[in-house]
Order: sequence, then structure tokens, then C-alpha cells
Amino acid sequence: MLKKDQIDSPWPESGTVDPKQIERFEKLAEEWWKPEGKFRVAHKFNAVRRDYLVSRIARHFGRNPGNEDTLSGVRILDVGCGAGLFCEPLAKRGAEVVGIDPTARNIEIARWHAAQEGLSIEYRHGLAEHVVATGERFDVVVNAEVVEHVADPQQLMKDCGDLVKPGGLLLVATLNRTARAFLLAIVGAEYVLRWLPKGTHEWHRFLRPDEIRGMLRRSGLRTTEIVGVSYSPIADRWRLSRDTGVNFMLLAAKEAK
Repeated sequence: MLKKDQIDSPWPESGTVDPKQIERFEKLAEEWWKPEGKFRVAHKFNAVRRDYLVSRIARHFGRNPGNEDTLSGVRILDVGCGAGLFCEPLAKRGAEVVGIDPTARNIEIARWHAAQEGLSIEYRHGLAEHVVATGERFDVVVNAEVVEHVADPQQLMKDCGDLVKPGGLLLVATLNRTARAFLLAIVGAEYVLRWLPKGTHEWHRFLRPDEIRGMLRRSGLRTTEIVGVSYSPIADRWRLSRDTGVNFMLLAAKEAK
């Protein structure tokens, strides 16, 4: 069993890690919290995902989503947390948040920014498999924009499923492997609009909803909802949608014992 100080140390070789992807995000680490930086679109996109997740957690655990502390006592793990863009809003709603990331610089920036905001968030440099080895389990596990960057998606989904407590939830947010996703998320977002650095995504790594659903089913999780996230250029905002052809979120629950 790994100890916490081993999790904070540089991660060992792992089948889920793609060194080229880690190197790419290492170079982008300084951009996370810049309002007009290379992650500016992610800030707008995250607002939709945050509100969706808070509402579903509240419904699942019988909470009032309108309360500021609606997530009080809910322990959440953000796998591939980057510099904490998803962690901080959840902590502000009362959740006990742990964020892990394989890029050491991301964790340094996440810790610094949380301190500036006066937030108590536990950040660790490591991988999902390291947390699995500690025996820790969480009420909610978040895996947002991560599975399309790893070498072994099946193993990552298994690790995330193992980290969910009985009766808990798992949220996976990613991109669909469709022709439209190639045109909009890669050609449009990276090369035309330049919302993201070129090379951020590789289309062949994208997963279809049914593929993720099958992976999670083998880990004992039942998919309860799949929703799309679409961009409205007129309103310049992201919104929930029935269209899962490009961006989608999948919510799964583990049976309570």
C-alpha cells in the first residue's frame, strides 16, 4: 500500500501515462489561471459542467442545490485536475476536494492559487492508480477532459470506478469520436479559432459514449445519464444539450451495498 508521501513524489512508470501528453501540459502549466490565456475557453466551459455536477450530486444525495454549502461533507476526487479549475468551485460549495495530476507544475500552481483564494484543497502529484493503492474511496470522482489523453483508457476507467464508494457517483467529460468532433474540436478550435494550442487533441483517442459506458459497466458502475455540451456563437456561451456529437458528459452510479 502506498503512503501519501509516495503519492506526492514523482510518479513511477505506468501504463496509463503518455509522456508526450505530460510534456505538452507541462509547457502550458503557467496558462491555467490567466483570464485571457490559452485556457480561457475552459473557464467558460467549466461553468456549465460545474453547475451540472452540483445539481446531480445534490439530487443523488438528497441536498438542496440552491444552498451555498450544498456539497458540505461530500468528498470529491478530481482525477487530472490541472491547476484546479474544477476543484475550486466545488470547494467553494462546501465539498472536501482532493485533486491529483501527473504534471508536477500544475499541482504547484493549483496549491498556490487555492491559497490565494483561502481554500482548503488537498492537491497531490500522482495518478489514479496511486490513490487506488491507498484504499481511499470517494463519494464522487470527476474525470474531465482526461481519458482522451491517456495511453490506456480502459485502465483509467477501472481505476476511477474503483475509487467510487458504494452508492457514489462518477462523472466523465470528454469528446466523442465523430467526424463533427474532428471538424469542430480540432480543426475549428485549434487551427481556426485558436481556442486551444495546436496538438491539444488527437482524434483517434476520442471515445464514444457507448465505449465508456461498457468500460464502466465492467467496473460495476451503471450509467444514469449522458448529456451533450454545445457552444452558442451568438450568445458566446456553452450550454447543456441533447447533442452528444462533440462534447459530452456521462454520469454513472455505483450500487450501494
